[in-house]
Amino acid sequence: MATRTRRAERRGEPLSRERIVEAAIGILDTAGEGGLTFRVLAERLTTGPGAIYWHVSGKDELLSAATEAVVADTMTGAPADVTPQEAIRDLALGVFDAIDAHPWIGTQLSRSPGQSPMLRVFEHLGRQVRALGVPHEAHFTAASALLNYILGVGGQNAANAHGQQSEENRTEFLNTVSVAWANLDPDEYAFTRDVAEQLRDHDDRVEFLAGIDIILTGITASQAG
Repeated sequence: MATRTRRAERRGEPLSRERIVEAAIGILDTAGEGGLTFRVLAERLTTGPGAIYWHVSGKDELLSAATEAVVADTMTGAPADVTPQEAIRDLALGVFDAIDAHPWIGTQLSRSPGQSPMLRVFEHLGRQVRALGVPHEAHFTAASALLNYILGVGGQNAANAHGQQSEENRTEFLNTVSVAWANLDPDEYAFTRDVAEQLRDHDDRVEFLAGIDIILTGITASQAG
C-alpha cells in the first residue's frame, strides 16, 4: 500500500527542475552544503537519484541553480521614481537579507564570480553606478567596491548570526566582547576601547546600510573632485 501511495504521489506531482531546486534550497538551509547529497535529495522528493540527474547534471549545477533562484527573488527591479542611491541600498539590503536567510548563498556567490547569480547582482549594481553619473573609467571600481562590501559583510553577518543560533546568545556574545574590549590596554587599543559600547548596542542591518552610504558618499565625492 505504501508503495502504491508513493507512486501515486509521483504521478500527481511530476518531478521538475523547479521542484528539485526548491527541495535543494530547503536542505541547504537546514543542513548546509555538506548535507546536500543526491541521496538525501531523492529521499526528500520520494524519487530515485537517476530521475534527478535527468534534470541537473550534478551538485555544482544544482548549487548554481539554487543560488540563482534565491538571488532572482532580490532582483525585483528599481521603481522609476527612486534615486540610484536608493536603488543600490534596496538591492544591497535584499542581498544582505538573502544571505542571512540562506547562509550558503554568500559562499556560492564568492566561489563563482563568473557565473550568472553573481553577474546578476553585479549588473544591477553597475546600472545604478552608471545612473549616478560615475565616469566610465571608474564603473568597474565603483561597482566592485559595492559588491565586495555586500558579500563580505553579508557573509560575515550570516556566519556570526547562525553561529550564535539565537538573539539571546548574540546579546550575550556582544556583551562579553564589549567588556573585553573595554578592558584592553588603553595605549595599545585606544580606539577599540572607545567604541566598545557601540559594539554592544549596534544593529547589524543599520550598520550595513551605513557602510553602503559611506561608499556611495565616496563615489559621489570622487566625481565632485
